[in-house]
Amino acid sequence: MSTKNAAAAKERRGAIQVSVHDSSSGVPLANAAFRLYLGRDAHGAALAGCSDQVMQNWDPAGHTFLAEGFSGAEGQLTFADLDSGVYFVAFDNVTPFVSNEPVLFHCATVRAGCTEMACFELDIRPVVDIEWESDGQPVNTRGGFVGNKALAIVSFNGIDRVLDSRVQVIPKLPWVARTGERFTFISTIRRAGAQKFEGLLQLARRADNDPTHRVAGGPAAHTVGGGPAVIGLAAAPASLALLREFDAEDRPPSPISGTVGVSLTRTETEPTEDLPLWTLIRNSTEALSFNNYLQFIDQLFCGGGGDLTEFERARFPNKNKAFQSLKLRRALPFNDAESYRVLKAATEAFVMVNCGVLNTPLAFDPTEDAAYLDRRDIPNTSNLSEVLTNDYLESVDGVPTLPYLAVIRRKLPDIPITMSSSMEHEADLCFGIIQERLANPCLLELIWSYWHEEGMLVQTMNAITQRFQNLRAPGIGPDPLANTEIDMLRPLNNLLWGYTQDEQHRLTVVRRNYEYDHHYGIRLDGKAVRNFRPADSRSQFLEAFHHLLRLLTSFYKQDDDTTVKADAFPVLNALKEVHLILSQGAHNQYGDLPSTARIEMLMQQWLLARPEFREFLPTRVMVAYPEPWMDRVDAMKKLQGWTDTSVMHFRSLAMFGEQLFLSIRYGNWSDIYESTQAFNWARFWRPQAQGYIHAYRAATGVDLSVDGSDAAADSTLPSVLLRQRLSQQQRNA
Repeated sequence: MSTKNAAAAKERRGAIQVSVHDSSSGVPLANAAFRLYLGRDAHGAALAGCSDQVMQNWDPAGHTFLAEGFSGAEGQLTFADLDSGVYFVAFDNVTPFVSNEPVLFHCATVRAGCTEMACFELDIRPVVDIEWESDGQPVNTRGGFVGNKALAIVSFNGIDRVLDSRVQVIPKLPWVARTGERFTFISTIRRAGAQKFEGLLQLARRADNDPTHRVAGGPAAHTVGGGPAVIGLAAAPASLALLREFDAEDRPPSPISGTVGVSLTRTETEPTEDLPLWTLIRNSTEALSFNNYLQFIDQLFCGGGGDLTEFERARFPNKNKAFQSLKLRRALPFNDAESYRVLKAATEAFVMVNCGVLNTPLAFDPTEDAAYLDRRDIPNTSNLSEVLTNDYLESVDGVPTLPYLAVIRRKLPDIPITMSSSMEHEADLCFGIIQERLANPCLLELIWSYWHEEGMLVQTMNAITQRFQNLRAPGIGPDPLANTEIDMLRPLNNLLWGYTQDEQHRLTVVRRNYEYDHHYGIRLDGKAVRNFRPADSRSQFLEAFHHLLRLLTSFYKQDDDTTVKADAFPVLNALKEVHLILSQGAHNQYGDLPSTARIEMLMQQWLLARPEFREFLPTRVMVAYPEPWMDRVDAMKKLQGWTDTSVMHFRSLAMFGEQLFLSIRYGNWSDIYESTQAFNWARFWRPQAQGYIHAYRAATGVDLSVDGSDAAADSTLPSVLLRQRLSQQQRNA
């Protein structure tokens, strides 16, 4: 045969074009799977045609499997480059809409140069009905009003025969499946106008033991005319698009009659999607409080903890599990320190479980959260957990992620996600982003440790351990603790021994000081941190944050004036500036040093809170300190001649500063241009902002609530102000 004739013969090969759609709506079925067989008779010879007898006796086991393919978005695919002959095309997804799920197939006789059609009209008949609920009760009449919940009920032919997960409906957010009902979906109507339900009815592939997966004549990797055996993508389920449009209206106004009273109220606002994040930050930081930590330690080792909240009782098994795991992995290189070792492991477990902002159960308390928002005059018309899941979090590589972290992830598309949370100790060996830190970041701020250190917590424990080791305090004067009898600390001998021996494994004051400067541009002042030479400092942070606090003071005055609409745009711009500076310091040790410092300082607080120290130090019993370790620190400060500012103010700065910094750092402020979120932020965090301002004045003497900026005061380091106040106190003594 000549070259020309051979080319002509090749061009005259045939093809089968397959089309698949729902017969009632005409909607195509995307990614539907089909298998192509070459027809054979009982003796293995090629069939001559598609007779009735061939159709009635068709069994894939008697024919030769050639290829499989998948329909595109329009519900079509083509098996090309076929020799003349009889072929069978079998639909290879489950068919609940056909009784007993028989195999759907078409027989096609392919002739040279011709394209045969195989049209699959499936009797699926999908229907989406819309119903309404208000306050959990069905609305029988027209109920499409803003604030009501819409129910999308999906039905289709054969739904009563669906008993497993091979057939499912995947809705598009914000629709979510109603608990216990596979084909009912719910969404809250948030605005008036046109609404729609969108989803996919998915049909899985048949199991390997189904008839269309039985292949005769050898292996299933035959080719079609020399072409590939598989056409299209892999075995995702077949998808039929679902759509139902409807309208929603604003609630009808209620007529008012009779005497109408008129009063002025504060500026109205509307809920924003980041309210759940702020609530989680507030609740999570309170879950990390010392009193909660003390209850956990008592419950773990002493069988106490009867006063724990329901939320803390629900989290206790997670903390206990983490403790049991850490206890086996943590060891100390010296003997007689078992008590200290298990305390250290328990403290690490407490911080690990409570610092994760998206740990389950989520740190929501519906009653208290609603009351807090009501006191701040912020409307809360939705379930915070639902808003967090459906509206606020973004999906990144299939993981629900905070929007700020999603932005960071999009900057690093080439770096893989390396691990699950159960393999964290191994994942650090791999190159990539740790999944747990992306999906459930540990929300801690080093500012908490800084203010406790300025409040002399660490210095108090250092003085006690020096006395425990019979070391004289540095300096030329007498040691204030030289004549104190330490025998009453005998029950703590083992703990103090372990704590003292572990000094080499704790963070040094120099190490913390450099990180304070890297995060916030602030640092300690004293002999232990001389020759301070940082490489990277946030020198603009302190002034920017104090500027924000002064703007908040002006905003609160406007917001309390019912004749004025408070302007939140200056607050928004200040938040953007502080967020930018904070994010610049979130590198290197950011993920590890704050948590390590928190663990160490919580243990210091726990040791000082022991009853033995009440006898060792001359504490003032009648002062109502909120945490039992605080009077010990104030007593030590009195003995040593340190600052007479109460540690209560430093604890307030630590607690309120951490909450404010976390809400600024992890909010996606760089992408916000409307002032509503800044308006709500200012109202939500008002107790914390004003508490910080008051505590800062009490500790340093600088009043950040005074109108007008004071660049010198705003940029002066707190450690410098504290030293100046101490010098003045010593001169006046």
